[in-house]
Amino acid sequence: MSNCIIPTLKYDNAETMIEWLCQAFGFKKHLVVPGENGLIEHAQLTFNASMIMLGSVRESEFDSLQTTPSAVGGVGTQSPYIIVDDVDAHFQRALAQGAEIVMEPEDQPYGGRLYSCRDPEGHLWNFGSYNPWQD
Repeated sequence: MSNCIIPTLKYDNAETMIEWLCQAFGFKKHLVVPGENGLIEHAQLTFNASMIMLGSVRESEFDSLQTTPSAVGGVGTQSPYIIVDDVDAHFQRALAQGAEIVMEPEDQPYGGRLYSCRDPEGHLWNFGSYNPWQD
């Protein structure tokens, strides 16, 4: 797969959030590169054939370009949409791990079912059954 999109996120406590993302959303650790003082230099988490990359907030050139929702008043500027087979089961899993539900599961007029939530550091996530590649 030479052409793909991999979202990147920054976290204040990336080490804790990696565990949370795996438990709440079903991600799997692909690579985690620890740094000094408990920071995560780089991490790759997979979800089926997809991936996200994340790391700890720190002083760097890249960090001057990307930050966390809490650093900008709690509002995100992007949000991943992740296709899941069973939206309601995934919703229950995320809810049980303390995800902040901002949109309950609901059938969408364009097809599929969707819910949206925030992780403990405020990143917005969308999970749905609509697959635009199968239209």
